[in-house]
Amino acid sequence: MYPSGSGRDFVTVGMPDTAVRESRERIKSALLNSGYGYPNKSVTINLAPANVRKEGAGFDLPMALGILGAMGIVQSSADTMFAGELSLDGSLRPVRGALSMAVCARSQGLRRLIVPSDNAAEAAVVEGVQVFGMSHLAEVVGVLSGQRQAEPARSARRDCSHPPEGIPDFQDVRGQASAKRALEVAAAGGHNVLMIGPPGSGKTMLARRMAGILPPLTFEEALEATQIHSIAGLLPKGVGFLTERPFRAPHHTVSDAGLLGGGSGTPRPGEASLAHNGVLFLDELPEFARNVLEQLRQPLEEGAVVLSRAQSTLAFPARFMLVAAMNPCPCGFHGDPTRECRCTGSIIQRYLSKISGPLLDRIDLHVEVAAVPYQELRSKPGGLSSAEMRARVLAARERQLARGFPNSQIPAAEIRSLCALDAPGEQTLEMAVRRLSLSARAHDRILKVARTIADLGGAAQITAKHLAESVQYRSLDRSYWT
Repeated sequence: MYPSGSGRDFVTVGMPDTAVRESRERIKSALLNSGYGYPNKSVTINLAPANVRKEGAGFDLPMALGILGAMGIVQSSADTMFAGELSLDGSLRPVRGALSMAVCARSQGLRRLIVPSDNAAEAAVVEGVQVFGMSHLAEVVGVLSGQRQAEPARSARRDCSHPPEGIPDFQDVRGQASAKRALEVAAAGGHNVLMIGPPGSGKTMLARRMAGILPPLTFEEALEATQIHSIAGLLPKGVGFLTERPFRAPHHTVSDAGLLGGGSGTPRPGEASLAHNGVLFLDELPEFARNVLEQLRQPLEEGAVVLSRAQSTLAFPARFMLVAAMNPCPCGFHGDPTRECRCTGSIIQRYLSKISGPLLDRIDLHVEVAAVPYQELRSKPGGLSSAEMRARVLAARERQLARGFPNSQIPAAEIRSLCALDAPGEQTLEMAVRRLSLSARAHDRILKVARTIADLGGAAQITAKHLAESVQYRSLDRSYWT
């Protein structure tokens, strides 16, 4: 930064967006209202590198400090990173991505990070860098000039092992024992699941209770999820660290950019990335645009969303558990023994064709959720509670993590060794693959689900019984899509 000419121009170069260009008015007003004055010279600020677009109001604070440095009011601080939006009176407003800034500061070997007070809790989670939360430009100047002392913000880490609060209990769901069992298997192994049934059978109610039986976040998983929510500006105020697995339920009108990420300028994470290390719930699955659903193939397979733009390529993590629900036809009563379906065969086929075979192949469990009989609706609560199911899920997940990864993420090279079969198991699997015309991907997913079922039962070896239950979860789609 350097002064030039004799006017009072303020020029920012380096591909700034509108928010960055407008910072000149905020900076001028903040400097004057904070009592530091403003140089009676033209000011040119260079944001390097010049070929990368600069977005957001987080550049306000470092630009203002650069001007104050040129005026001789503060000294340069090469070991400190600054970020913050300035109000006209000099107060600091929060910015997005403070946690990622702290990670970047640590990787660059910087000693300090100064951010607005509202961002201090989330940034302080990162070890190896001191985070200071400031509420006004004058505080920052005082610290840099040595006129005032500041204490680093304390880490906002919290215990992730406690069960999530406010989640309804599975015991409140009447009937649906087979669907509850399937969701328990899905939670234990991190498998994707599709529920098919008529309206009002409880599909959404079951899905909303999934968060209550999932295993707790590890610190690394919580850090990744918090970073994504911080970048998207979705961290609740005063919450610096996510302690519960994300549960995202976008509406079926969501666009491809809303689901996968994108947008004008620098791409933003979409719902798939916001569900990273958590659950992505898609209700009324065929109502989503087909082109939107087809773009889920890559994240379901690779656990990441790659967005390519003219000037850059970004990869957002998106390793989520997909939970989807749908009716068997537009009216919802195809195959229902008590209600007549009003849909013709062509209408049903057109409705089901919105979900392609390759997408179905990537969903491990296909579960039928039938209408609940009156007697079961009026019965007392029964079956396993969410706490009991969660204990079983945790025990199964511990067996998997001892092998290095959840069953849904078993590498292809290790499937044969970790999912070894005895002779009856081989016969059961061969019969299923031949009769159901299953793909190689479906073959692998049957083995992974069978491994999870064995883990839930505490069995070291996959047996024909485990395989039979796993195959049952792959056969339902054949009765609808053929």
